Amino acid sequence: MIQEPVSSDSAFEPEATRRASDVTESARANRGWWDRNADEYQVEHGTFLGDDRFVWGPEGLDEVEAELLGPPEDLKGRDVLEIGAGAAQCARWLAAQGARPVALDISHRQLQHALRIGGTFPLVCADAGALPFADGSFDLACSAYGALPFVADPVRVLTEVRRVLRPGGRFVFSVTHPIRWAFPDEPGPEGLSVSASYFDRTPYVEQDEEGRAVYVEHHRTLGDRVRDVVASGFRLVDLVEPEWPAWNTSEWGGWSPLRGNLIPGTAIFVCVRD
Repeated sequence: MIQEPVSSDSAFEPEATRRASDVTESARANRGWWDRNADEYQVEHGTFLGDDRFVWGPEGLDEVEAELLGPPEDLKGRDVLEIGAGAAQCARWLAAQGARPVALDISHRQLQHALRIGGTFPLVCADAGALPFADGSFDLACSAYGALPFVADPVRVLTEVRRVLRPGGRFVFSVTHPIRWAFPDEPGPEGLSVSASYFDRTPYVEQDEEGRAVYVEHHRTLGDRVRDVVASGFRLVDLVEPEWPAWNTSEWGGWSPLRGNLIPGTAIFVCVRD
């Protein structure tokens, strides 16, 4: 999903730095972070996300209008995998359209919130880089800020998603727009001045007193993301950069109407498995 501050209940104040973080460390850190912060995240953002809405990012672009997975009426009877599902709001919306979703997340605590809200579809706790499904199990896959921003090897995840899709299947995923990495993660005017190199791929890491990562986010340029999609065998058919709508007056981390009207905050990649 989307980065939020470490809970105030933490026993330490993590140190923010930029350093290398491999696949194993990134997965361990982010599983722990989401397990610790899932409660706070759902309380703070549950109203915006709803129980059964499919929102692609903080701008509020809704799948009802975007139809990036296809017209809602065409979802009936489709097997759909949601990756990084959190409390499975998107999967719940898909089920309401007659689809057969499976909601997957690395965080057990996030999936407990999915159980709390309810639903009849399967919940799976697993790493997106090692999907526990047979080849060709799904017609569609989706991920709204799930997995891809947090993994050290995005091609591994994309290759796994392609493997479990049937020919002609579509994978749509959203991530923080890469340009945002050059700016401070602030919603106000201070977030409008470039403060870092867009081309610096060094991961953002929060670590404890012993230097162990407790949160990791990985930066890829826009070109990197496109090359990752192609390297995994997908065909990129669209790249959506949602504009900030007039109705959305909320702030969410570094997202805000001020910044949203000037620079993109989200990038959505629409990919097809031929």
